Amino acid sequence: MHKTSSRLLALLSLLQTHRDWSGEDLAERLGITSRTVRRDIDRLRELGYRITTFKGPAGGYRLEAGTHMPPMLFDDDQAVALAVALQTAATGTTVTEDATRALATLRQVMPPRLRHRIDLLRITAVQPPAARDTPQVDAQVLVDLSRAIHAREELRLDYTPGPSTSAENPRRVQPHHLVTWRHRWYLVAWDLDREDWRTFRVDCIRPRTPTGPRFIPRELPGGNVSTFITSRFRGNDGTATDWPCLGEVILHLPAANVAPFAQDGIVEELSPHHCRLTLGFWSWTGLAAAIGRFDTDIEVIGPPQLATAFADLAARYARAARTTRPETGPTP
Repeated sequence: MHKTSSRLLALLSLLQTHRDWSGEDLAERLGITSRTVRRDIDRLRELGYRITTFKGPAGGYRLEAGTHMPPMLFDDDQAVALAVALQTAATGTTVTEDATRALATLRQVMPPRLRHRIDLLRITAVQPPAARDTPQVDAQVLVDLSRAIHAREELRLDYTPGPSTSAENPRRVQPHHLVTWRHRWYLVAWDLDREDWRTFRVDCIRPRTPTGPRFIPRELPGGNVSTFITSRFRGNDGTATDWPCLGEVILHLPAANVAPFAQDGIVEELSPHHCRLTLGFWSWTGLAAAIGRFDTDIEVIGPPQLATAFADLAARYARAARTTRPETGPTP
């Protein structure tokens, strides 16, 4: 019985590689006869696995999707990867509760050696803290948007981008991708009325029914959604991922003090008390303000636009320092 069970598990593992197997190939890989392969295939079918037979010179088998979730087999690396993914998903996402339950189920059936590896990895699978105003996204909205994306159907939706904004007239869009960016969900879509690409916060979307006609997807600027999203959130047109404003300065601080707060900037040590910082931003004024937060003396290497932005900010701050409002006490 043990030998038969082990053979069935080995057969199932081969079938789960999502390819067609001939009876002869399976028999050779398992070291059994073709007759035994046919008998084991029938046993797996009785257990609920939907295995179809296809015709050909040698005939063969294919594991198909069924009507319910049967037991699955994972090798060690797959099990660890799945557990890490579930641990990450269980930290501040829309499917937190489901991911946590799935992780507990997976961990319970893991052999001790894998469970130990997962327990060690648990401390590293930590998401950065979310902003206090990070909204929760309705899982059903994600499902509805995903369905429209998969079916390539136009969407009508109400979009309220802020608490003080009343719902706009229904937007007509061709949905292309659902993405996450810094704890928020976004829908990337072609806006039919504005004839341009838009990114919509999913927590501000209320889809309308029914969906519209099918469409042929347009080519996304930048060639892929990662390039497009990175570019748009950096103030570009969606095709280039570089910051539109890139500056270089010398800070009178040790590199070790600057690096943890430089985000995607480049920090180079020049001396024990000086470092070079190359940093990007979506505007020159914003870049100057971002560098100014290091609270130290600054030498601008370039470009000239950055030096001008520092001068503009200095004048603005000087005016602010001279502006004081009289304190107002309670009305008698």
